[in-house]
Amino acid sequence: MSTWTWAYDPDGYGDSLPPDVQAAVERLGADLAELNSMVYLDGAAYQGLSPGLRFESGKTATGREFTINYATHVRGECVVIVSVIVS
Repeated sequence: MSTWTWAYDPDGYGDSLPPDVQAAVERLGADLAELNSMVYLDGAAYQGLSPGLRFESGKTATGREFTINYATHVRGECVVIVSVIVS
């Protein structure tokens, strides 16, 4: 099991999203945390460059499309979602 986590920045950001989008974003955040745990095996001991701000798109269970912008804090073993754009 991965020790990696994910979070919104700011903390309450997800509360402003429609419930279906919030649920889909939270699933995607968990998936990205798991993926990054496999890519950055050194985690807290990582010495490389930061991967920078990235984006990922998804769909809700009802078919709404969204895109998240996120940063991977490798040494903190955390994916940080900084914005969500709903189409």
